[in-house]
Parts: sequence; C-alpha cells; structure tokens
Amino acid sequence: MKEVRNLAGQTLIYGLGTIIPRFLHYAVMTPFYTRIFYDSPSEYGIITELYAWMVFLLVILTYGMETGFFRFSQKNEDPEKVFATSLISLFVTSTMFVILVNIFIRPVADVMNYRNNHDYIRMFAGIVAVDAFSAIPFAKLRMEKKAAIFSSIKLINVIVTISLVVFLLKIAPGLWEKSNGWFREAYNPDYKVGYIFVANLISSIVTLLILLPVIVKTRLVFNSSLWLKMIRYSFPLLLAGLSGTINDAIDKILLRRMIGEEEGLAIVGKYGAGYKIGVLMALFIQMFRFAAEPFFFEKAKYENARETYSYVMKYFIIIMLIVFLGINLYISGLQYIVAYTYREAITVVPLISMGYLLYGIYVNHSIWYKLNDLTFYAVYITLTGAVITILINVLFIPSFGYMAAAWAHVASYGAMIFMSFILAEKHFKVVYNMKQYIPYFAIAIGMVLFGKYFNYRSIISELLINTVLIASFVCYAEYKDRVISVFLNKNQE
Repeated sequence: MKEVRNLAGQTLIYGLGTIIPRFLHYAVMTPFYTRIFYDSPSEYGIITELYAWMVFLLVILTYGMETGFFRFSQKNEDPEKVFATSLISLFVTSTMFVILVNIFIRPVADVMNYRNNHDYIRMFAGIVAVDAFSAIPFAKLRMEKKAAIFSSIKLINVIVTISLVVFLLKIAPGLWEKSNGWFREAYNPDYKVGYIFVANLISSIVTLLILLPVIVKTRLVFNSSLWLKMIRYSFPLLLAGLSGTINDAIDKILLRRMIGEEEGLAIVGKYGAGYKIGVLMALFIQMFRFAAEPFFFEKAKYENARETYSYVMKYFIIIMLIVFLGINLYISGLQYIVAYTYREAITVVPLISMGYLLYGIYVNHSIWYKLNDLTFYAVYITLTGAVITILINVLFIPSFGYMAAAWAHVASYGAMIFMSFILAEKHFKVVYNMKQYIPYFAIAIGMVLFGKYFNYRSIISELLINTVLIASFVCYAEYKDRVISVFLNKNQE
C-alpha cells in the first residue's frame, strides 16, 4: 500500500501539469471559443477537426518512442545513450515531416479539405513536429521523477497559449480599430481561426526552449544498433497507437464527411464542445498514465509486482468512478463551459466520460505486453477497437448523428479491455477479480441515470441531492474497500 500511495502522490503532482493546465484551458478557452464563434459553429468545427488530425499525427511522429525510452532505460541500457538516440531519431523525423508538408502542401491540404487554408496546414505541421520532438525530453523528466518540473513546463505552455489567444482574438481587434500605424497593417481581424494556430505554434516553441537544458546537458550520440532494437520494440506501439487514435479522433473527421461540408463542420463544432466536457475524464487518465508508466516498469523487478498492479487497478477504478459521478451529476454547472448554442451536445457527456474510464482500465491492464516485449499484441487489441469504432460511426451516424460517435467510444474501449484480459491469461496473468467492481459500476450508472431523469425542483436541490449521491458512493467505497483509509493511514503497508 505504501507503493500505491507513492503512485498516488506522483499522480497528484503530475496533475499540476495535466489536470490544472488542461482544466484551465477548458475553463477559459472552451467558453471563450464557443462565445467568440457563437453564431458560427462551423469555425469552431475547424479547430475541433484539425486537432483531431493532430492526434493521429502525433502518434505517427512519436512512433512509440516514449514507451521504448522507458523500456530500454529499464533494461540496464545506458539511459543517456537511450535518451540521445531517441531524441536524434525524433528530431530527424519531425524535421522531415515539416519539410515534406511544405513541399506537398497542395495535395495535403486537398486531402484534409483545407485547400483554401494552406497557412493553417503549415502552422499545424509546425505544432505537431515541435510537440513530437518535445515528447522525449518530457519522458526523461518523468523517468527521473521530476514531476514538479514537468508540471511547471506544461503549465507555462497553457498560460502562454491562453494569453496569446485572448490577446489575438479579444484585445487586438480593439487595438486594430484605434490604430493607424503598423499594427493596422500587421493584424487582420478576420483571421480568427488562424490566430489560434499562431498562438499554439508560439507556445509549443516556448515549451521547447524551456526544455533545452534537459537536451543540451546530454552528449548527443546516435547509436544505430540500439535504435534498431528500440524500433523493433516501438513499431507495434505505433500501429497500436494509430488504431487507438481512430477511437479517439475519427468521429470528428467522419462526421464532417458523412453529413456534408458546412453543416458537417457545424455538427463537429457542437459535438466537439460537448466532447470537451466528457473528456475531462481523459485528463485524469492522462495524469495517471504519466505517473503509472515509469512506476509499473520500475516495480516489475520486485516479487510482489503483480499484487501491486492489482491494488493499483482497484483504487484506480473506484477513484475514476467518483470522477465520473462528479462530471455527470454536476453537469448543470459544467454545461456553462460552452455557449448556449452548443449545449445540445452535452447529451454525449455520460458516454464520452464512461468511454474514457474504460480506456483508463485498458491503460492499467496493458502493462502485461509492455513488460514482456509483446507489443505486437497491442496492434491486435487496438485494431479490434478501431474496427468497431469505424463500423459504428459509418453505420449509425446517418441515423443518430454524434450520439453514434459517442456510443462508439464505449463499445470500442470495452472490446479492447475484453481482448487484453484474454490475451494476458497466457503471458502475464494478474488476478484483478474484475467481478468485484460490478456493484460499483451499477451504482454509479444508476446514480447518473437518476440525475438525468429526476425532476429536481431547483438547481439548489439538484446540487444538494447529487452531492449526497456522490458522498453515498464514497461511503460505500470506504465500507467495502477502505478507499479513504488506505490513503490516509500511513502506517498501513
């Protein structure tokens, strides 16, 4: 239990760099964007769709090297050699990506349906390349347990982005109106969406500059034999990552193409706004993953590793269900994150948040193939999820719109968990006893359905009743699994 508490502590620190900055981004930028684009959801749809493309491209340009870095550093390789080789590899591929996009800008823009916005694509490529290259310095900070530095840099990134976006879209138009000099020539008040990419590109570059001390203190020597071993390990993770990002992002791309260009972009904008609230669950999952991945690799060498993994799964599920309840039972307040014209899409929040909770269970369980160098199994698992996602979207979007896309998240991640458990039986069995969590899921889902259909007399009564529901769930978890006592009792081992 001491190990579980240590992981919880690291997770909380990483939260400073993931939950707080990202929540700050959502709490400021999502309301800001949906109000700036109040009457034009299609413009917000452009932002949603292009950042969905970014998810795909970041997986391609990092090609599993983060996990490969952790694995080969743990396998008694020289960590500095692993870092240098990984870093040089990503620098070369990221640079080539930017060059190729600019050379073939016209066909790339045509494929992405932005033939009139080549500048968007160029900036977008720069953001992806810089963020992909920065992944390894961030991974090194995680491996060295420098969570506070990691979190501070992530926080600076978000603050720079928010500051620039607010200036360029809110303050600058007023300055432009009053200006008669160079600012009137330099600034274009109609370039709204474009300035969002300008702000993100600048913040990514600032982040990379802050990471330079992590990079330059290492002797940068490329080891080709080590690189080939890392690629053999990481390449299946690339394929798995691509399949996984289909679950994450393909819905935003398909919605536009299946519904129609302008109307499709408007639907993507509304769905993206509702999705932003549900994806708060993903922020907690990401925060956990940053701390858990190096933790799992480090604990693998101990005899009680499997018992530790089982304990981590238990408390992860319980705590994430509490987060799930918080998001969905306080939805009446969270809906104000998005402007009124986008609120029809909050119906997807329970499904999106449950989908990401299931994804978190898969992330927890997937350590079995990473520890045993069986990463090719990740391809089978995530490809199955991707096929389910595509089928549900293609078959049901014409009839059910973005609700089909939301259901696809639940179905695909559920299938991935099922496959992961079946395949792990032969290679790295951990006794998780998943049946014990059925009552937890039943109670949590029942509470959310109650909150959705019960006729509250006022917002105050809704807040009080739903708070009592969450407190009741926590009391049940304490009674059944001592979820509070475990983290408060330092003497318990």
